[in-house]
Amino acid sequence: MSKSKKNKRLAIIVQTAERFFQEPVLSVTAPGGKGRSSYRLNLAHRSVIGTLRPNFRRTHLEAHVLEHLGQYSNDIPQCLGLVENVLFQSDVGEKRLNLEMQRADLSGKVSLANQAVAGIYRYQSAARRTRLHERLPHLGATPQWVAKFVNSADALAPYSDLETVSFDRAAACEIITQPGRQFLKWDSRSGNAAIDARQKLRWFDFEYAGLRHGAEDFAWLIGDESWPLPAQTMLDIVQDNFDNNNGYNKEEYFEYLSVYVTFHSIQRLKLIIKEAKKRGWLSRKRVLKYDDAGVHPQFAAHICSVGRFFAQRHTVTAPLTAHFNAAHRVFSNILAQAAA
Repeated sequence: MSKSKKNKRLAIIVQTAERFFQEPVLSVTAPGGKGRSSYRLNLAHRSVIGTLRPNFRRTHLEAHVLEHLGQYSNDIPQCLGLVENVLFQSDVGEKRLNLEMQRADLSGKVSLANQAVAGIYRYQSAARRTRLHERLPHLGATPQWVAKFVNSADALAPYSDLETVSFDRAAACEIITQPGRQFLKWDSRSGNAAIDARQKLRWFDFEYAGLRHGAEDFAWLIGDESWPLPAQTMLDIVQDNFDNNNGYNKEEYFEYLSVYVTFHSIQRLKLIIKEAKKRGWLSRKRVLKYDDAGVHPQFAAHICSVGRFFAQRHTVTAPLTAHFNAAHRVFSNILAQAAA
């Protein structure tokens, strides 16, 4: 986005905020970077988040979700108002989960991960008390979307000197095909949660919310390439916090999660490689600061280890394990060469 467009967007947000709150905006910061759609507006006695997205429909959907979900959940921002196409919501804190995870020791990381996972289960439970299931879009609902998601496995082929990867694609598509039964935030990467001064963790950015199986929200967190906990630890945490009232058999739920995380990991790896070709490898510090794609060989290696772990947990995806191994070796070698 050009500088003039950014300035115009910010001006609209500030002017709208001053009319809506009936007080001046004293200062503005851009918590996600100046290229993002949200700004922190500092008023006399509080700060709020003002959002003006390029796609106004996303803003209106987010406001709708926050308004209805907020009646039953304290794990999300409060919707303060939607004025034309500008959304105002409560400030959930300046401590981003992705950065706090990097700073914490192991016990602190596990504690934060438990809070994040429990929060997802709670807002999904809260959604079942609303009528959002009647109004939100069904995500990944077409056979074309499912086939593309599953066929992304071919992105692993070059690491094994192959053209395609051999596995039962029809069976994988059958597993991934799911009706819209459960509310989803979508894009529940760790950069989309924050911790306030009272150490309360909340999830934000609900503009992609919709309906699907439900386990996908955990896949986004586990499959966040910058997430510093091992896959086994995360699986244990998600299992320990499992919501027995979500309408799913626990064993079947985690079978689906394993398959979904496998292909989600490939999606993240594809994004990393695409961005690395375009921009070169980025520093870990930059990736974390701006909640960027994990364009660093350490993050690429990590997402391969996540995919490998979950692939071997299901017979349909087990053939992909060796390909994840091959990709992991490539990025581990890049790291080793950089350190030499």
